[in-house]
Amino acid sequence: MTNPDLESIFRALLEKIDPDPTREGLKNTPRRAAQAIEYLTSGYKNDLDKLINSAIFSSDINEMVIVKNIEFYSLCEHHLLPFFGKCHVAYLPQGKVLGLSKIARIVELFSRRLQIQEQLTVQIANCVRSAAHTTGVGVIIEAQHMCMMMRGVEKQNSAMKTSVMLGEFQADPKTRNEFLTLIHQ
Repeated sequence: MTNPDLESIFRALLEKIDPDPTREGLKNTPRRAAQAIEYLTSGYKNDLDKLINSAIFSSDINEMVIVKNIEFYSLCEHHLLPFFGKCHVAYLPQGKVLGLSKIARIVELFSRRLQIQEQLTVQIANCVRSAAHTTGVGVIIEAQHMCMMMRGVEKQNSAMKTSVMLGEFQADPKTRNEFLTLIHQ
């Protein structure tokens, strides 16, 4: 069920934008737009503990675990326009490993909020570190921002890269370099 308040907001917006907001093509737009925005911001409603759902397993592994090229979509909190790209996550286990799909779900949870890329990168890194009790985490996000491509400077081939290195990824250049090398293979 769609939030009626959101529908009203989108209806009022259309009335300000389009000379004929009642035309056939816009008739159901307030409902569809409300559903879309609810989906695109569903990360606020998801519970992190339920998402991880005890998918933390004992393990003797102490070598780097990497999940790369996790696709994501988010909305820029400054313009409410999409940004999208891929996220690379690595961590160093310390007696436990995190279920593989949970890393992608963590990326999804935080990307489905109004965001800036810099904060998204930090949130993912902190969450993985906390959930898996790691000795280090590295997160790199590469994204294209529609607010930069469609408006303003209109630079179509621009991309933004952000990184967060925690623990051993920050302290040990060899660990950081291994991560960087492996994600580019």
